Amino acid sequence: MNRSYRFLVLASIIILAAFFINAENSVEKKTYSSTSNRDTSDYVDNNYRIKALKIPNNLSFAGEKVELDKTDIRERIDRELLVNTYWQSNALLWFKRTHKYFPVIEPILKEKGVPDDFKYLSVIESDLRNVTSPAGAKGMWQMLKDAGRENGLEINSNVDERYHLEKATRAACDYLIAAKERLGSWTLAAAAYHAGNYGIEKRLEQQMVDSYYDVLAGENTERYIPRIVAAKEILSHPEKYGFEFDKEDLYEMGPTYTVKVDTAITNIAHFAQKFGTNYKELKMYNPWLRENKLNNKTRRLYEIKIPE
Repeated sequence: MNRSYRFLVLASIIILAAFFINAENSVEKKTYSSTSNRDTSDYVDNNYRIKALKIPNNLSFAGEKVELDKTDIRERIDRELLVNTYWQSNALLWFKRTHKYFPVIEPILKEKGVPDDFKYLSVIESDLRNVTSPAGAKGMWQMLKDAGRENGLEINSNVDERYHLEKATRAACDYLIAAKERLGSWTLAAAAYHAGNYGIEKRLEQQMVDSYYDVLAGENTERYIPRIVAAKEILSHPEKYGFEFDKEDLYEMGPTYTVKVDTAITNIAHFAQKFGTNYKELKMYNPWLRENKLNNKTRRLYEIKIPE
């Protein structure tokens, strides 16, 4: 009797152990299955998709066809389209700022005989902001001091016309025209704006090629034209790349009138008050004035914009 009882107890323990082991395995399998098959809506919105972009076959810059038949060029264009399309906040700021500044830049390019596509060079150089690069290039056209002076800009601690949009645009045009005459194409002129005339010319000679699309240059120079082309494509076709905005979302250039000055100004803040404005507003429209005074020892004629 005792032996039978012990047998029953042992059998019951074995059966119960097997039951709990199977139950635990079942829960683990169910949990794993639930995790692996979880609806993606638990992670992202069902309407959100990150899509590869189709590269248009008719891309061009300054009337010159982009050579998309070259694998490396196609990949570079793809990269810049992706980077700038999916950096949505920066691209939206492009749309807002171009509405403000392109009306100033476009007629100067036309006046100078420089292709309209070069307005996109200013976009990728500075995002249309008055910034300073690590190398010391300044303004929306990001001109170095020597290049600015060589192309007619006044640059010193008191006045820096690299921040004068109209004058800097004309100076950039003069540089590009000379580079095009020297190198033979607008594409190479654009590359030279980034890498310098001598730098591009030397690489062309060493590698015995005559096209931007054939030359092996540094990474930043190799990205340069694709970045401009991508900016042109995105800004020309906002809806195609998913950007939506109303006209009132865009930035505007406030109305101004011009005051001509051929003397020194000892205190610009006081000068601003005489015209019903203040130092901050006057400097916003005249960022080329770098101090709270205008020395003007040579009695040069300056035109200062006054906000209405």
